[in-house]
Amino acid sequence: MGDRHRAARPAAPALKALAVRLDWDFNDANLLVQAVSHRSWCAEKGAVPSNERLEFLGDAVLGLVVAEHCYRAYPEMPEGALAKVRAAVVNTTVLAEVALSLDLGPALLLGRGEDVSGGRAKASILANAVEAIIGAVYLDGGWDVASRVVLDILDDRIALASAGPGSEDYKTRLQEVVLRRIGELPRYEVEGTGPDHARRYRARVLVAGSERGVGEGRSKKDAEQAAARLAWAVLVETDEGQVPGAGPVDQPTENGEPVGPRVRGSA
Repeated sequence: MGDRHRAARPAAPALKALAVRLDWDFNDANLLVQAVSHRSWCAEKGAVPSNERLEFLGDAVLGLVVAEHCYRAYPEMPEGALAKVRAAVVNTTVLAEVALSLDLGPALLLGRGEDVSGGRAKASILANAVEAIIGAVYLDGGWDVASRVVLDILDDRIALASAGPGSEDYKTRLQEVVLRRIGELPRYEVEGTGPDHARRYRARVLVAGSERGVGEGRSKKDAEQAAARLAWAVLVETDEGQVPGAGPVDQPTENGEPVGPRVRGSA
């Protein structure tokens, strides 16, 4: 146990920051340490439990929280549609995005080989760690706390998935909101980093010249979608999409009637 704590110390600041982002102060801090302990790290340390059992538990808790929320929130939705909503948010891609939003990578305990090969950015490792953390929160705080944490990180995605086909296309949804409100197209700036085998992309989306969202992904498309999702969430919460500081919409008219938003270009 002592070896485990000594080895975990370098990650202590990252773990503390992660707990803050989760808005949960663990009663048993060892649960959080185990939740971020990848099997590669445990193999090097010896006799240290990995996060795989917590991942198993967290997967079950996650699925039930989302299923119960959907059942209660959408009483008219048929079983097949409920299953699709759950599948749209309980998957490796979405959980890896959640991990990035939580800045989980720096907190992971990885073996040397896994670390140097880009393990902190691997979707499967990130997604599994998120499930393990949910399992740890459930054991430490119980159902109510675990449910709150899950919905804090997934509620927006659940709402979008429940909106029907095309709701996952955040770029289109953001474009519609921005065009309707200010008559301009969002603009994206993307840059790639890392070696070819572990390439990562970072995208910024600009609305009315101001940065409204930043996203990361394993492709340019994924990074842009992640940035658009954040920007869309902010705008729809701000006076139903009115861009702060953008002023009133300059909308053309014909015979005194509006004819739709004017696109001023995407540059």
